[in-house]
Amino acid sequence: MYRDTPPWDIGRPQPTFVKLFKDGEITPGRVLDVGCGTGENALFLAENGCSVAGVDIAHRAIERAKEKAAKRHMKVDFFVCDALTLGSCFREGEFDTVIDSGLFHVLTDEERPVYVEQVHRVLKDVGKYYMMCFSDKQPGTEGPRRVSKEEIEQSLSPKFKIKYIQDAVFESLIHKGGAKAYLVSAGKIK
Repeated sequence: MYRDTPPWDIGRPQPTFVKLFKDGEITPGRVLDVGCGTGENALFLAENGCSVAGVDIAHRAIERAKEKAAKRHMKVDFFVCDALTLGSCFREGEFDTVIDSGLFHVLTDEERPVYVEQVHRVLKDVGKYYMMCFSDKQPGTEGPRRVSKEEIEQSLSPKFKIKYIQDAVFESLIHKGGAKAYLVSAGKIK
């Protein structure tokens, strides 16, 4: 997908994550961007005082993210890591916040519990998880699999206490006006 520009790479951070930061939900601290792609969300957070690591399984995406960081003279730790094995890349309790912009909806039913466990593991005891995924309210079949609120709830419990699941817009290059999404705010349960 990264030979060209994939539809989710809009060349700027997702406005939903910018708003989370500006509203004070994501606060400066140690942040992990899982499935970071070419790094726009991670770079935005680093520019605003966060200590950020970004990981993606796609080597080309990470190369592009590193190039962007170098051009912008920004410090972000970008590297290749499988989201299903975060524990092999990071220490337990290393992050205050984990963000996921468009990864959760590509995971299979079998991968989701593994992923949730990995996110839980790398978060501090009072850590927060913010996730945006395609919603089952998005019509058609173009793009990734749609996710229901019930699937989100089932996947995150009992590892996380969900603060909210709200409607959001996932901006992309192929969905005029954006795609219908869910934004999730959840806190780690010890």
